[in-house]
Amino acid sequence: MFESLSDRLSHSLRSITGKARLSEDNIQDTLREVRMALLEADVALPVVKDFVESVKQRALGQEVMKSLSPGQAFLKIVQAELQAVMGEANEGLNLATQPPAVILLAGLQGAGKTTSAAKLAKLLIERDKKKVTLVSADVYRPAAIKQLETLANEVGADFFPSEASQKPADIARAAVEHAKIKFSDVLILDTAGRLAIDEAMMAEIAELHKLVNPIETLFVVDAMTGQDAANTAKAFGEALPLTGVILTKVDADARGGAALSVRTITGKPIKFLGVGERTAALDPFHPDRLASRILGMGDILSLIEEAEQKVDKAKAEKLARKVKKGQRFDLEDFRDQLQEMNKMGGITGMLDKLPGMGNMAQMAQQNVDMKMFARMEAMINSMTPEERRKPEMIQGSRKRRITQGSGTQVQDLNRLLKQHKQMQKMMKKMKGGGMQKMMRGLGGMMPPGGGMPPMR
Repeated sequence: MFESLSDRLSHSLRSITGKARLSEDNIQDTLREVRMALLEADVALPVVKDFVESVKQRALGQEVMKSLSPGQAFLKIVQAELQAVMGEANEGLNLATQPPAVILLAGLQGAGKTTSAAKLAKLLIERDKKKVTLVSADVYRPAAIKQLETLANEVGADFFPSEASQKPADIARAAVEHAKIKFSDVLILDTAGRLAIDEAMMAEIAELHKLVNPIETLFVVDAMTGQDAANTAKAFGEALPLTGVILTKVDADARGGAALSVRTITGKPIKFLGVGERTAALDPFHPDRLASRILGMGDILSLIEEAEQKVDKAKAEKLARKVKKGQRFDLEDFRDQLQEMNKMGGITGMLDKLPGMGNMAQMAQQNVDMKMFARMEAMINSMTPEERRKPEMIQGSRKRRITQGSGTQVQDLNRLLKQHKQMQKMMKKMKGGGMQKMMRGLGGMMPPGGGMPPMR
């Protein structure tokens, strides 16, 4: 996420953070590099100008000059100003109204409104324990209604059916009545997009807004469109009383221009980030945490929150007891660990949030076959319960049976067994205690140059 911006800023700031004394000259040099980094990241020019000026004023003030480590103080200023540009704090959804609280999603075609509707429903169902109804008023895109129905079933939301022959206003009116009858807490209305902003679309969506009077009107925009994302959001903001923004495809955006421009240009907060295709890949937006990640400081808080929400505590406690007693770490335990890691966004999702590991996440993305973990799980699923408990018995014909059953090669299975053995050794070291021993064990699983073996 935002790799090129993060690399450029980290490089620019590295030269100044170690300095014992800051002068106007070395601050100016660094700010020139910061300005270039932001412009190349497609951040809007007015935002860049204001940001650089704010940093300069604070950096030449007393808080840096009187600091014991001026370089570190300068870095803190850059972090604070980045945070201020994106919004001071996380702004959640306002659902304080008589149910159903209507959330209307607006945006251009291809921005990811339909998947965002399902992701938002999943978040509200699992985190806030809300009953959610989904409805599509997109009568122009043939597969839109069916797509939302499929996703609604996947996330466990109620779905109100609609047809391409109906008028969007009629669909919305009937959906509100349906949500009341079903005692839904929230109704998420997915609207039609267009390839470009046009008057007909704006008029239709304004009519829908007037009809359902949503408590939240969220603009869904593709982060990869950079500065255009902020300008499109501004145009929608003039037609609709927006309450916030969902920035999608953030995981694929190396630049970060949209994240740094949207708030300033629209005056509306970014409420969520879409960080992948999975229905669980929607994160509440925390400006302070994202500022840390951009500057290579990681985002431990989000990692902890994710672990609390997504990790199976019963399985974790069972494994902890096993490790404590020095019992064998078998292939079923290994499969559980793979599944838990997948819930947390895989190895790249976890590395991306660890301080100083942004580059490592990038390397893993490039060097690791991302289907590797699915294949590993398929191989373990193709084994008998006894083979999972006693991997040493997997020889000859058993190997052929397992690889044929999982659609893999014998060398894939050999690699899996070798990695499991290394994990087993690591768990034995954990019995004696100490995170250091575990980290040394983890290091042994990584080939020279970092990242897990590619298993292609």
